Amino acid sequence: MSAHSLCCAAWAGMIGLAVHGLALAAPAPAASEGLFDTGAPAAAPLSGQAVAGKAGWTKVPEDNTSLKFKGDAVLANDRVALVFRQGGPGAEFYAAGAQGPVLRAVLAPAADQAAARLASVAIMENAAGKAAVDAAFKMPAGKDAAVRFELQPGQVFVRTEARGGAERLRVEAPCRFAILPDFFADDIAVDAAELPVDRAELPSENFLLHLVGRGEAIVMAVWNQREEDIQVTLAGRDKDRTLQASEIPYGKQGNVYIAALEGPGTWHAHDVAKADADRVIPLEWKAPYAAHWRVDWRQDDGLTDSWDMLVQRPDGTYAKPDWFGQSDAYGTPDWMKPDRKRWTTVLGTFQYPCWIEKDGQGFLQPLKKPGKFQGPAILYPINRLPATPLATFTFVDIVRATLGVGPCEYILDVEGQKKKAEGRPTCYSRNKLNDIYTNKQQKEKKAEVEQALDDVLAFMRHIRVRIEGYAAFGRQTLAWLDKQKKARPDLAGFCAEMEVPARRIDEAVEKRKEAIKTPEYAAKLVEEFRTTLVGYEGDDALAKCKKITAGFVAIGGPQDELVGECRLAVKILRQKAALAMAVDPRTAPVAKELRLRTQAALRNPTSYEAPRH
Repeated sequence: MSAHSLCCAAWAGMIGLAVHGLALAAPAPAASEGLFDTGAPAAAPLSGQAVAGKAGWTKVPEDNTSLKFKGDAVLANDRVALVFRQGGPGAEFYAAGAQGPVLRAVLAPAADQAAARLASVAIMENAAGKAAVDAAFKMPAGKDAAVRFELQPGQVFVRTEARGGAERLRVEAPCRFAILPDFFADDIAVDAAELPVDRAELPSENFLLHLVGRGEAIVMAVWNQREEDIQVTLAGRDKDRTLQASEIPYGKQGNVYIAALEGPGTWHAHDVAKADADRVIPLEWKAPYAAHWRVDWRQDDGLTDSWDMLVQRPDGTYAKPDWFGQSDAYGTPDWMKPDRKRWTTVLGTFQYPCWIEKDGQGFLQPLKKPGKFQGPAILYPINRLPATPLATFTFVDIVRATLGVGPCEYILDVEGQKKKAEGRPTCYSRNKLNDIYTNKQQKEKKAEVEQALDDVLAFMRHIRVRIEGYAAFGRQTLAWLDKQKKARPDLAGFCAEMEVPARRIDEAVEKRKEAIKTPEYAAKLVEEFRTTLVGYEGDDALAKCKKITAGFVAIGGPQDELVGECRLAVKILRQKAALAMAVDPRTAPVAKELRLRTQAALRNPTSYEAPRH
């Protein structure tokens, strides 16, 4: 089977239930679905009651594509509605909220100066399974632009396509928080209160979430091109400052999809104070449905640390949601216990900091390390679980439904996200060998001894290869940044800032160089055991066994810690590059290349890197 086939099979398996749910959510169109003429133009956005009631509206008969609208055009299904008001600022996107339709966003071609104005609407398709219109807009300086809007029955998203003159789609959905989900490292969580500029650039990585309202809705943009960066505009002051709109480039023959995740508790934010460290915090939030919830913590250095919420089982133990068909308990099951105790090579021992109890109540327990988490902690549904209601959508559901299975190869890189392991850890191998020699079973279990030696050497070599890969990445990145400083003197300060996390890799390797020894030393240690102790039954067999197995652990422990430190440095570099773009758009070309390089370095981690904590 090809890599592409394996990737798509993993992706398809992960979202099988979601696909079934999407199919169930798309019944044959009812009388309230399709294309409508309101009969009279509206001077202001319609109320949710007007959109729900459709009083005085006329449904355009199927296959009629020549109708001239007397009033405003409306595309609607049972989930969303698009209202095209004559002379309005764009297509007004309504989503089915708990109390009826709610205006969530305004969609229009992006303009550099004054806002676009809707000039006309032409019907392009009007069938039972799909309706589409071309909306023409008057742009500043007399230019014209058009966008095609397409809606299908039962879907929570609208597909848009650039027509003449449209280069970017403006998504006006004011919010304080926006998120660019990251499957390889930590999300980019944008807090408008902390961005001093009125216009900023963010990396174009196919997804953007506007967290609108007070937790009841997420406006999500998905696009299939990533040649250009997205832009955001901001307004207001202090805590009232908002990200007003995002502008998504269409690229060549690109599409931009806009969706709404609706319902109370769809997202939640809680301000964490420095004094909250290690305190159990019951949230003013209960999970509205079973899902894979992610928490984006703000750290005191301004970066985001993304964690998956544990889910409590009926017996009081915890489960951690799987990713892409691979259990996250693989190699790291310690957090499953009722006390949520966890150990990683970077953080040591701690209590897992975010979870949902059996009754759905959400909890946080910020890490004890002083000042580690400080500021807004934001949670949202990133993926579905088997128990997620079929008609409920998560972030991953929308990605799958809009872009299809193919993106698993080139956008989500499913194969690259899977953890890999070779052999057996040094602690496990030490205990196994020591037990055999303690019980004087070395002769009868000779095959097991030989296998344990093969396993421990394979493990040490595998971790060492990961370390050397990170070290090579660090050296290559520093050399590349040095070239950028010479080529772009105006970015010398930015490049120097990016060198700091890249240099941490070499610093970490240098610090542990003596402890991890060399690959040749590890091989020699295993060979010493093999030649002197396999089958040996002398009185000193156990003492000699323990001496050599202690040597295994003396190498393995520092290696495990080092590989975790290397990964952390790469994750920090990846996030810092993205955040720099938001403050200074000039850094975009270098920042984008850094993010591509970091993604390659982060692929196929070992469990000891704690890729998802």
